[in-house]
Amino acid sequence: MFYLKPDHLNSDSRPEQAVQDWATEFQRLEQQARDPRLQRYYRAGMVAADTPISKAPLVAMDFETTGLDPERDGIVSIGLVPLSLARIRCADAREWILRPRVPLSSSSVVIHGITHSEVADADDLSSIIEPLLEALAGRILVVHCSEIERKFLDAALRFRTGEGIRFPVIDTLELEARLHRPLSIWSQLFKRQQVSIALAESRSRYRLPFYRPHHALTDALACAELLQAQVADRFTPETPVSELWS
Repeated sequence: MFYLKPDHLNSDSRPEQAVQDWATEFQRLEQQARDPRLQRYYRAGMVAADTPISKAPLVAMDFETTGLDPERDGIVSIGLVPLSLARIRCADAREWILRPRVPLSSSSVVIHGITHSEVADADDLSSIIEPLLEALAGRILVVHCSEIERKFLDAALRFRTGEGIRFPVIDTLELEARLHRPLSIWSQLFKRQQVSIALAESRSRYRLPFYRPHHALTDALACAELLQAQVADRFTPETPVSELWS
């Protein structure tokens, strides 16, 4: 996972065009989709907005990329960890190393440690679209900084299929922003020092163990654990998913 600087993170608690009724949205998207794989993904449906988080099927996802621009950079690795509020299903975790559509830069290699030799014989993302969408189908995605996963997966599919993708996300970074980045005139006037809402620092506030960052599968697991801690600390098992997703 590439991390954005805190100053670049929006402190607003909701995206401007948040979708609340994703079940209806998926029905609409299925009718619009042309690629059979996307049609099947949307046909699998999505839980209703009033579904308690304890009843919602979830999957944590993380990408390593060649940079931060989804239109110019590519996905190098994907990590997926299915979970529920009560259990993280590590045995069903998936990881793919991919050959990005642009060359690795030396700066990205330093960050995620995936080398040119590792991606030289790797598959292009086009070869895993079907198993990837099958693993995501029917589940709410859990990520830390949805700007990365949403925009990169959308751009990657548009580049390879001519169609983008939309999906609901519970963003653990956004949940931390609600608590630590309130839109307060007083905090702006007095220039109150901002608390870091990066993944590692957020986990430390819940006394979760430190994991080496910038590894897609490990970061997905870290994100899954963080969501469980956030819900236990600030929400309830009966909290409807509409209060958490966007």
